[in-house]
Amino acid sequence: MWSIGDAAGLQAAVAESADLVTQLPLRALTTAAACADFIATHLAPTGPASYNFAIAQGGIAVGNVGISNINPKHDTAWAYYWVTTSSRGRGLASRALVTAAAWAFDGLGLFRLELGHRLNNPASCRVASAAGFLPEGIERAKLRYGEVRFDVETHARLRTDPAPAIEALPMRI
Repeated sequence: MWSIGDAAGLQAAVAESADLVTQLPLRALTTAAACADFIATHLAPTGPASYNFAIAQGGIAVGNVGISNINPKHDTAWAYYWVTTSSRGRGLASRALVTAAAWAFDGLGLFRLELGHRLNNPASCRVASAAGFLPEGIERAKLRYGEVRFDVETHARLRTDPAPAIEALPMRI
């Protein structure tokens, strides 16, 4: 889980990774105080419909993996993730997604997790695929950032799908 102590990591992540504007609300996360407030109001609160976990390296938050839109009637939820520019390409996001999915299946009793990525983000597709999320289809012009619309590929993983053969990350709850 995120803690106020992760504010410096979040501040550094936002400063380093300009593309996080699509992952985080459009607010200035340029100070430690603003990041601490964002963590306290958006990332640290948990349940029953949303959970966020800091992805850490050397004790510093370098990303996020989350489970949200939990629907207890259907045992489904939405998964999402991001990592800093300098932390990409090392398998951290895939490992964090595997960890969060196992926790959601075992800890929350969910059956189906879904996620989506812009088609112009093949790295995110590789993360989802490595974590055992199978592609299910394209949603045309689903997202809009500024004046540009983006197609999104949806992926899903079921509790009954084989677990991917990658190592999970330690989880701080």
